[in-house]
Amino acid sequence: MVQVRPAGERRTSVDDIFHAIQEDILSLRLRPGDKLSEAEVAARFGVSRQPVRDAFSRLANLDLLLIRPQRATEVRRFSMREIVKSRFVRASVEKEVLRLAAEKCDAVGAAMLKAALAQQDEAIRRRDVEGFGELDYDFHRTLCDIAHADFAFDVIMAEKSKVDRLCLLGLSKEDRMPELVADHRAIAEAVERHDAETAVAAGARHLSRLDETIESISATNQDYFEPEDL
Repeated sequence: MVQVRPAGERRTSVDDIFHAIQEDILSLRLRPGDKLSEAEVAARFGVSRQPVRDAFSRLANLDLLLIRPQRATEVRRFSMREIVKSRFVRASVEKEVLRLAAEKCDAVGAAMLKAALAQQDEAIRRRDVEGFGELDYDFHRTLCDIAHADFAFDVIMAEKSKVDRLCLLGLSKEDRMPELVADHRAIAEAVERHDAETAVAAGARHLSRLDETIESISATNQDYFEPEDL
C-alpha cells in the first residue's frame, strides 16, 4: 500500500525499515508465523538495533508483528476475532458511503468509476495481482469521493489493511480478480443509476467473497491462524 508523506518531511532509517518490512508482510514475502531477527534486519539496513526496535514497535501497533520478550519476533498470525471485528466496522461504514454515493453521483463521478473499472480490467489482462490490490483501494476511495465522504476512506483503509494478506492469498491461489471486478461493476452501475439499495446489496456481496477464502486458507494453512481460532 503506497503511503504519501507530507512535503518536506525527512525520512528516517526507522521509516525505511518500517515500510520495507510492512511491504514484505503485506505482499506475503514474509508469511504469518515467520521469525524476524533484530540483528539480521539491522545488518540488512546497515544500522544499529535501536531503529529496528522502533520500526518493529510501529509494526506491532498495526498488529503485523508479535514482539515477545526474550523470544523471536514473528509476523503476527491471523486472528479470527479481529477479522470479524474489522469486517463489521468496514461493512457499516461502506453501507453509508454507498447510499451517499448513489445519491450524489453525477457525470463526473460516473466517468471516474468507468475509468477505475477499465484499469482493473487491464490488471486482469496482465495478471497483475499486486497492481489490482492498489486499484481496489482506488475504487473504494473513488466511491468515498463521489459520496463527499473522503474521511470515510481512512476508516475503510485501516480496516481493509488488516485483512489484505488474506485477500492476497485468495487472489494468488484462486485467481478471483474477475469475480471481484464483476462486483465492482455491479456496485458502480447501481451508484450511477442512483439505486442505493442495489448498491448496498452489491457491496455486501462483495465483502462476503472473503468468507470462502478464510475457510479455505484456515483449512489448508492452519499455522497462519492463532491457535485459539482453530
